[in-house]
Amino acid sequence: MSVKLMDCTLRDGGNVVGKGFNAEITDLVLDGLTSAGVPIVELGNAGGIGAYEVAGFTKAETDETYLKIAQKYMGRGTELGMFLNAKRYLKKSVDAAKDAGLAFLRVGADAGDGAISIPAIKDIKASGLKAFYSEMKAYVLNADELAEEAKMLEDAGLDMITIMDSAGTMVPEQVAEYTRKMKAAVKIPVAFHCHNNLYLSAANAIAAYENGADILDCGLMGMARSAGNLATEACVALMRRYGEMQDIDLYGLLTFVEQRLMPAMEPFGYHNPVAPIDLIFGLSGCHSSFLKRYQTVAAETGVNLFQLIVEASAVNRKAPSEELIRDVAKTILER
Repeated sequence: MSVKLMDCTLRDGGNVVGKGFNAEITDLVLDGLTSAGVPIVELGNAGGIGAYEVAGFTKAETDETYLKIAQKYMGRGTELGMFLNAKRYLKKSVDAAKDAGLAFLRVGADAGDGAISIPAIKDIKASGLKAFYSEMKAYVLNADELAEEAKMLEDAGLDMITIMDSAGTMVPEQVAEYTRKMKAAVKIPVAFHCHNNLYLSAANAIAAYENGADILDCGLMGMARSAGNLATEACVALMRRYGEMQDIDLYGLLTFVEQRLMPAMEPFGYHNPVAPIDLIFGLSGCHSSFLKRYQTVAAETGVNLFQLIVEASAVNRKAPSEELIRDVAKTILER
């Protein structure tokens, strides 16, 4: 089994500042995500391409501004795309996405309303872009009904479909059933988008993964509408426990979050609920009482603190000595 990560910080996460991030934060996040090797990134304002014009999302940047920034990061191996609300569909949005070099547009509509998305899906495919799809409020249909709608949408030419727990109301048993039945119904990749309203985003992501989900949606520092999504960095760390997402530079991503993104979000009043160091303690099994010992060695040797903790803890997480930590640091430097 192999699962990919789709980061939605710049779209869903834009809700934490209103309608969408400014150009500076957009550029910063794209740099951090693409540098870390995150494979799929959704950007733009919180309402999707066209929302600036159709729905008055004028407190965000224009689509043209977001697309111009995105072009700087198109050579790093990350698929970049935008969301497109089916109710706000404009053909010129597809044309703009194609002209800018995006890889995909992800059409979204409430579960049960899939038919209204067919024209947009067909135009996206005709343009040469990938057509992704979000079954928003997936829980308003039962699992069998949602799977049937997914089959209809697949026949229209979809390349990927997302089960979206828009209100964070689903529990792991539901997620398992919905994912399993969706996977049985379609041949295209199935994604799961979780919200944390019941503090179940991580548990639901695991349930989706264990039942065949191909992609997990996340947002840096959990940023998203309402209670937020599963944090991108937490998803990578969690999936590492299952042997997945090894191709993403977790330590580089955590360093980016700690040194660049957290300070950048301070003026907006957004605070990271789980600091990178605490995430590393959870991944490695290292007790926080050993932190100063690790910090001393990392500072003296220049080895990444997060990597040092993980690798030394793999040898001894009960009581790692300074000698052991220095030996591990030396091994890292010699690679």
